[in-house]
Amino acid sequence: MALAPRAAATTFTALAVLVSLGLPGPAHADDDPSAPPGSVTTSPPPDVDSTSPGLKLADGATLAPAKVLDVKSVVEDLGGEERREDTNADVTFALQAEVLFPKDSSKLNPESQSRIQTIADEIKAQHATTVRVFGFTDNLGSYAHGLTLSKNRAEQVHDRLAAALGSTDITFEVRGYSEDYPIADNTSEQGRRKNRRVEVSFPRGTAGDKA
Repeated sequence: MALAPRAAATTFTALAVLVSLGLPGPAHADDDPSAPPGSVTTSPPPDVDSTSPGLKLADGATLAPAKVLDVKSVVEDLGGEERREDTNADVTFALQAEVLFPKDSSKLNPESQSRIQTIADEIKAQHATTVRVFGFTDNLGSYAHGLTLSKNRAEQVHDRLAAALGSTDITFEVRGYSEDYPIADNTSEQGRRKNRRVEVSFPRGTAGDKA
């Protein structure tokens, strides 16, 4: 699903190499600071028969251990206010705080309704039964204030999502992380704006191939 009238400005796609001939693959950090705990899943590598006659290896060559990296697609709107990230396991929406709340507030703007409704529609389409709503701030102000603000903002988005979904079969995880897990440099206002955000993520379901 593409982001609505706010035209998509950037799309990135990373493809995983399943089998290599002894060549090192790209670095893959186990502790990615841009991903909160509980929001990253990995799939087991496939079984590869190194004796299969269909594999053509040079004399003396051997297969390196098989690896699976998530295929990731990222779409961000022109102002960077809304970002959608798809992997083969999860869908994540990141909304900058400025498009949802007044400055230093956890009261939702009227304009936030359509953005949250779009996310609710996608949750329904994916038949998700677990939804994570995480709030984040920049590094300005005290850590304690950021923790309270990020949690309150996550709670507000959760309440609006729950009302839009109208289902009691969905389990929500709602957390605030203050300035932890930045996705941009906090030394510039542009970076801090990206870090002030609410992320909504959920597993991909039967609509995964249509997204």
